[in-house]
Amino acid sequence: MSQRQKILIVDDEPDIRELLEITLGRMKVDTRSARNVKEAQDWLAREPFDLCLTDMRLPDGNGLELVQHIQKRHSQVPVAMITAYGSLDTAIHALKAGAFDFLTKPVDLGRLRELVSSALRLHASPPTENSIDHRLLGNSPPMQALRKQIGKLARSQAPIYISGESGSGKELVARLIHEQGPRIDKPFVPVNCGAIPSELMESEFFGHRKGSFTGAHEDKPGLFQAANGGTLFLDEVADLPLAMQVKLLRAIQEKSVRAVGGQQEQVVDVRILCATHKDLSVEVAAQRFRQDLYYRLNVIELRVPPLRERREDIEEIANSVLHRLAKNAGQPPARLSPQAWAALKGYRFPGNVRELENMLERAYTLCENEQINADDLRLAEPTSTPDLDGPSLAGIDNLENYLESIERKLILQALEETRWNRTAAAQRLNLTFRSMRYRLKKLGLE
Repeated sequence: MSQRQKILIVDDEPDIRELLEITLGRMKVDTRSARNVKEAQDWLAREPFDLCLTDMRLPDGNGLELVQHIQKRHSQVPVAMITAYGSLDTAIHALKAGAFDFLTKPVDLGRLRELVSSALRLHASPPTENSIDHRLLGNSPPMQALRKQIGKLARSQAPIYISGESGSGKELVARLIHEQGPRIDKPFVPVNCGAIPSELMESEFFGHRKGSFTGAHEDKPGLFQAANGGTLFLDEVADLPLAMQVKLLRAIQEKSVRAVGGQQEQVVDVRILCATHKDLSVEVAAQRFRQDLYYRLNVIELRVPPLRERREDIEEIANSVLHRLAKNAGQPPARLSPQAWAALKGYRFPGNVRELENMLERAYTLCENEQINADDLRLAEPTSTPDLDGPSLAGIDNLENYLESIERKLILQALEETRWNRTAAAQRLNLTFRSMRYRLKKLGLE
């Protein structure tokens, strides 16, 4: 007979502890209870647990201290925070500190059961780095770090903002976070926010009722309903119009949606992942993106490195693409000439992995005798790279963005020339190390 799973309840209110114990007991889960941080730490030191449910306010400290303690000493134990109703900032702090998820008081028992079931599934199939290697190619330090972050973030239910340039693999990263987490058996629903006409957005996201507008011949569920229990991936989220941003914020905060033409709200359990190639902080500053929605989506930021920051991965990715193309065509794989390899490794890839894949597919189709030469690649310097010698004023639509792109280019060049030695790169640019560290953080190059 398999051993029953065990949950630690931490709350100084006897009524809350009793309610949680009864509810979890009916779920065939064993419980232990603690009234404060000290008792909780003692239980954790004595016994293994599959989940910890802790109140935010405790007599000898707060739940955040316990989250940090568990992250440090019992990292395999997911923690869910119980906060006062409306304390969204507290919940976000808890998620940033490493909490799995949060509940608000008064505790909704249906929501509690969903959260517990989701957390306990983490132990049923813990994520492994090897399980994502076959799709997330590359063994460079940035990719090794990214794999570790994916494994860690998959254990959380926190909203994640995946930043990165076009073609760098943001949707793949989102899929891997979903597949490594407890929602793997539920839907992963990707949506390109820039591809939906603004007049249809509310219906697409939340669904509509029959007769609610011309052409609504039947009830139709929206993307939130389709992703219920799973993950909704909002790609190019910066393209959402402001009016839709307000409605999205409410749906995320209330965990419920109302279909167009409907009277009742429908509770939905959806994890939100989002991505954009734009800098969301710049969009907020320009008042094109709501600051409150930005803070709600950007609980944790995960940066996907561009291909030029991991040039040592180009060969592995290229070989994988060529083998796939050959298999699909039923032909032997093509070889890259030494000159072609040199050209690839010296190219900046403004379109990143997607550009490399498209480039190789075109070259594979056009090459002779299964050998791809440098000319077959048809490399061209990116037209979007700033011209440091003499920029045209007509080509600059945003001075701040333009200056930032120049700064990014020069810092990347200095880092590449010094093999990513930040101290040496700072000296090369005549910057203090502290100033260099600030700029790396500002530009997302840490």
